[in-house]
Amino acid sequence: MAIVYILFSVTLDKYYIGATTLLIEERLVNHNDKYYDNKYTSKGIPWNVYWYREVENMQLAMKIEQHIKNMKSRTYIENLAKYSDIINK
Repeated sequence: MAIVYILFSVTLDKYYIGATTLLIEERLVNHNDKYYDNKYTSKGIPWNVYWYREVENMQLAMKIEQHIKNMKSRTYIENLAKYSDIINK
């Protein structure tokens, strides 16, 4: 199992897209505790889980993550939360 997730930072008013094999709660704690010190997420604390989806494996999670990033669209990200079937297409 793997998870594709989107975090939101009120501080930066930005989204962060990622994939992991950890539980979403663990990953969120890591981002908010500056586990990834010199990374983008250390500047946006506190992060909140905006959206996530469990998938079969990490390969699929990374494919979905890349698709979302390639869209380069805040509207697309916000629509993921509103219309859950978008990602199935």
